[in-house]
Formats: sequence, C-alpha cells, structure tokens
Amino acid sequence: MDPPTDPAAEAVFRPVPSGRALEATVDRLLCAIRLGVVPAGARFPAERDLAARLGVGRVTLREALRLLQDQGYVEARRGRSGGTFVRGVPPRPTPGQALRGLAAAGAGLDDLLAFRRGLETGVVVRLAETGLTAEQERLLSVDLAAAERADRAAYRRLDTVLHVTLARLTGSEELTAVLTDVRMRVNGLMDTAPPTEEGIALSNAQHGEIVRAVRARDPEAARRALGAHLAAVESGLRARFG
Repeated sequence: MDPPTDPAAEAVFRPVPSGRALEATVDRLLCAIRLGVVPAGARFPAERDLAARLGVGRVTLREALRLLQDQGYVEARRGRSGGTFVRGVPPRPTPGQALRGLAAAGAGLDDLLAFRRGLETGVVVRLAETGLTAEQERLLSVDLAAAERADRAAYRRLDTVLHVTLARLTGSEELTAVLTDVRMRVNGLMDTAPPTEEGIALSNAQHGEIVRAVRARDPEAARRALGAHLAAVESGLRARFG
C-alpha cells in the first residue's frame, strides 16, 4: 500500500497524543480500519513510515499491531509482498466499550461535545470571515459531492473527510490536528450504530447549508447552520449514552 495521501488517511495517520502512546496507536489503527483508510484485505503502510506518521517508536507500533493481531483484526504475512494486512472490518463497539474508551481518554460526553462545538464553530466562522480561494472552493466542492454520493458503508469516512477539510482550509495545522483528534473520539461513539438513510439525508442537507453560508461569507449563517448540524448529532449521542 502506498503512503496515504487522502484527507481521511491524513486525519488518522498523524502523531498521537503523548502520555498514552500504545492505547492511542491502537485506537488510530482501528480508526483506519473502520473508516476504510486501510480496507479489508489491504496492507498497512510500511512499519518505518507508519511509525513516523504516528510519531511513535517502532517497538510501540509493533506492540499495537500485535494486539490487533491477537484480536483478529490484522494478520502478518512474510516475504517480499508481506506486511500487516487487514483481515476484516472490526465489529461495532458496544456503548459500554465506547464509553470506557472515552473515559480512558480523560473526557466525558458533555465535555467532548462542547469542545467539538467550540472548535468547529470557530472553523466555519473563520472561513466565512476570510472567504475561500478558487482552489479551496474546488477542494470543498469535491469533498461535499463525495459525501453526498456516499452509501451507508462509506458515509462516516467521507463525512469525516469533509469536516477535516473545512478545518484544513483555515490554514491552521494546530487547529486541524486538535479537531481531528476530537472527531476520532466522536467517531468512536458514533460507530456503535450504523448511519441511517434518514440521518444521512439530513446530514447532507445540513452540510450544504454550512458550505453555502461559508461561500456567501456570512459568519452568522455559518454559525447557525453548523449549530443545527451538531445539535442533531449531539441529540442522538445523548439519547444513546445519556
């Protein structure tokens, strides 16, 4: 597998937080599988490259891969075409497992959702204030269209790509990194249930409102559109985990 270049891969394969490197590395590798960054049957990037991207030592990476192999998610193959391959999509976590993972990261549900709202509100307001270049318009249009065409299996990945792209368009690497980590934790909760057709349709309509407000350079409309979008997500998560 060639080094990842798409936004979802960049969102997953970036340095993990310090202090819990092994657990965070396992989480990132599982996210890569669940989001389809490394689909079933595909090979993870070479060990040296992957360790560098995640900002961990190769010993830590090997231990994380061993844990995933013990759980049946990946397999190691030898030879010139060998490496670590994904055996299949991992089973959906239970709500209890998702909450334990959130607690291990040192956050509660309300804290996580409030933090995400603050970050993403800042992103869309900033973009609406500054406007978009022609190239930024093109990138946003591509990701918006991809999410709108996605089926249920691919939707969460492309939804994540769109949100990460919005952050990247601000030009702030620090903001993008923090928002990406928050989104990965939110995905850990959302992965306990598949998206519904009704939920996808609503989400796509709300994405369209957000993008239109940004393009119109209307910060208040962007704030309202994002607020409505996140309120729908937050309501579903609180109903499931509250």
